[in-house]
Amino acid sequence: MTADRVRALALAGMAALAGACGGPPEAIAPRPAAPLRETARAAQGRAPRHDLRLIPAEAYLRTYLRLFGGLAPAEVERRARGDDRSALFDTWGDYLAAIGLPDHSLDLPRGTQTNALMMAAFERLGIALCDRALEHDLKASEPVPIERRLIFAFDLPREDLDEAAFATRFDVLHRTFLSYPARLAPPDRQGKFFALYKGTVARHRAKGAPKSRFTPAEAGWAAVCYGLVRHPEFVLY
Repeated sequence: MTADRVRALALAGMAALAGACGGPPEAIAPRPAAPLRETARAAQGRAPRHDLRLIPAEAYLRTYLRLFGGLAPAEVERRARGDDRSALFDTWGDYLAAIGLPDHSLDLPRGTQTNALMMAAFERLGIALCDRALEHDLKASEPVPIERRLIFAFDLPREDLDEAAFATRFDVLHRTFLSYPARLAPPDRQGKFFALYKGTVARHRAKGAPKSRFTPAEAGWAAVCYGLVRHPEFVLY
């Protein structure tokens, strides 16, 4: 048997085998899927999907300088220290490393992790801002027009404030520090700050309260300022 004959028989066998086993694929009719069984329910989470982080120190300091009236750092340092030279504020050099800025003279790198000392330094700067701004706005020897005030751009009535009167003044501070109206904040925010204000006023009026350079109402607004300058929406994002 020649080689061509063997090749022909092999091809014929393969064709026969293909004809016996092959054929067009079967059509599978679609079927409706069975409904999935509910096993549990969970509320949609609205929490941020990343950890809170401090804004860069330069951005925070730029905001701090703007709130002090857009002054140069040296002038802000002078105002923050005040005429009484109290320990409320020292010098910028005492804070820059604590808030994370590098110090190339000491070969200190930029701080990349939030820590307790950093948060305390930011709070100290904020307290200095609130107290000195209150002295500038409300306790100057000559009354400062509202349009020229730094932070407390409202009047302080002689009578005690109810929540409605507090709300209009709180909105001024809320817009200054958090950049949006208080009415858009969580519903309980205004009530919490009003309670902070009333509690501070009551403590300053209590018998035997420590002597303060602020009146009870001024101390109440300073405390509200402290709360806003420490608020996560001002310091963190």
